[in-house]
Amino acid sequence: MAPYAPRGVHGRTVETLARRVLHGQLPEGATLDLPALRRELGISLTVLRESLKVLAAKGMVDARQKRGTFVRPRADWNLLDADVLRWQCTAGPGAPAALLRDLAEVRAVVGPAVARLAAERRTDADLTALETALTEMAGTAGTAGTAGTTGTAAGPARSAGAGAAFHRALLAATRNELLERMGPVVVPGPVGAPHPADPVPGHRAVLDAVRAGDRDAAERAMRALLGAR
Repeated sequence: MAPYAPRGVHGRTVETLARRVLHGQLPEGATLDLPALRRELGISLTVLRESLKVLAAKGMVDARQKRGTFVRPRADWNLLDADVLRWQCTAGPGAPAALLRDLAEVRAVVGPAVARLAAERRTDADLTALETALTEMAGTAGTAGTAGTTGTAAGPARSAGAGAAFHRALLAATRNELLERMGPVVVPGPVGAPHPADPVPGHRAVLDAVRAGDRDAAERAMRALLGAR
């Protein structure tokens, strides 16, 4: 599922309800009092229903006749969804640390295998996409540490965007549709994970190995890159 764009009243309502579920303010199994929520949030029934549809699509809530709308068990939530990952970062004091640990473990397992497959299956178009992302990364890496003095986060944001583009291109190069769907957990995202001071050399090593079609070298380069985080 594509990430949800939190805009307007509808977007704010989705964000509010999602974070309440993740904070435990709306615990698993709880039935939602829709009239009370409408009054509290000052929204129409249509906005509330459309917002709940977003959460239902992510496995967080459901509705049944005679029971109403309720919070589903955490085991049913789509924890790999990009929005659910993002919402978890504000879900309580221990959530970000636990989430970062889980993401790091998944990336350590999947990332090297992705690099290995990419080295075997990449096309010229894939190499172009990887090179373009790396060029963008190189152009922004020098500005990433200056945001504090310039008063803007544009440098770090662009660098992070270039890194995400690189890893998405790497996933595409595997020619494995299921691996591509793992982008939200494999691709570095806005969850606060640390990045090396200069990300270019590590990513360049991965690209060079992928271009050479050297599966073992690509796997080693990815392990080294992940170890630098």
